[in-house]
Amino acid sequence: MKDHNQNPSNFFTKRINVQGHLLNLFSYFLIFGGGLVLGIVLASSYLKDSSFSLQIAQLSFSSSSSSSSPSNSSNISHMTISPNDTVTMSNMTEVHIGELEAFLKPPKVRHDMDDEELLWRASMAPRIPEYPFHRVPKVAFMFLTRGPVHLAPLWEKFFQGHQGLFSIYVHSDPSYNESSHPESPVFHGRRIPSQRAEWGQVNMIEAESRLIANALLDISNQRFVLLSESCIPLFNFSTVYSYLINTNKTFVQVYDDPSVVGRGRYDESYYPQITLDQWRKGSQWVEIDRDLAIEVVSDQKYYTTFQKLCKGYCFADEHYLPTFMNIRFPKKNSNRTVTWVDWSRGGPHPVEYASTDVTVELLNTLRKGNGWCDYNGRGTDVCFLFARKFHPNSLDKLLRIAPQLMQFNTDIDKEY
Repeated sequence: MKDHNQNPSNFFTKRINVQGHLLNLFSYFLIFGGGLVLGIVLASSYLKDSSFSLQIAQLSFSSSSSSSSPSNSSNISHMTISPNDTVTMSNMTEVHIGELEAFLKPPKVRHDMDDEELLWRASMAPRIPEYPFHRVPKVAFMFLTRGPVHLAPLWEKFFQGHQGLFSIYVHSDPSYNESSHPESPVFHGRRIPSQRAEWGQVNMIEAESRLIANALLDISNQRFVLLSESCIPLFNFSTVYSYLINTNKTFVQVYDDPSVVGRGRYDESYYPQITLDQWRKGSQWVEIDRDLAIEVVSDQKYYTTFQKLCKGYCFADEHYLPTFMNIRFPKKNSNRTVTWVDWSRGGPHPVEYASTDVTVELLNTLRKGNGWCDYNGRGTDVCFLFARKFHPNSLDKLLRIAPQLMQFNTDIDKEY
């Protein structure tokens, strides 16, 4: 009875609603389909354009490469990659070596870094000991001078024929005018940014640190020897190079001097970080390896103590490094210097050799007349590689005697 009494208008209303839903669904389908077709068309167009642009870029690069000079072409040929090329490890190695060389290239000697920036830059060191490239170790010769290197012509003969095995750095007083004195070719352009360094003053160790830091910027420098303008070599370059490169020790003279010019210079109020038992004395003229050089320029404890508290004539150059070595690296050090100095006459300055003093006998005595010393665990009579103090007027005599006596311009190593 209920079905027979249903209103016909409700039936037609339901039918119309169903038709509306179908129409809406069809409209949605059309919109979705249209969007999909439009997306496909646009994507296809973009890929065409990209392919065309890539072809243009490859054509342009190929054209520019072919128009370059032959030398330029050979330099970049390994970086040209076409669709048929394979990127090999050898390709990547070549690229990486080029970038590594640019990274490792030391700045010019006349850079614009101040001391704080310089020491920070020089303190950087790789923690992996093996080098990923062929490295020829060099010896850094660091000259601490007041003015010109008066004995430069002798050093010129010493260095001749050994390019690539040494580096030279000169720290001179800022007041020195380079144009006032003819500069030897091997020393030309080797003066670092310098500041005043006075005898007995703390700024002397600042100058030494400045030299060491500049030398550290060259990754090839392995040994670092500090010299003055009055120093001479006692052997040929091959002997000196072999002696320093092959040793397992550093050469910093360290001893405990109980006198007034030793322990008498210690003051607990000046050096609170150091005890009297740790206090040491030694020659200013040191020779160290790369690891120790990095430690020296990175030292923020003892160096800062001397720098801030050492006042007046405190002779920091005779105490800082010997004390530092005694505290930090006693087993690494030989406790001797490789630079001969004669203090036999007493006084604040050593003996200075003038022209009349220079003889074959004197040089032979300096070379092998000073007893025995330890070298890599065995005894040797070659204990000094350099000597001072030689007056500028001794140059002519030295040039006549030394080259033949010391066998300059030969690769003969003196047995030691």
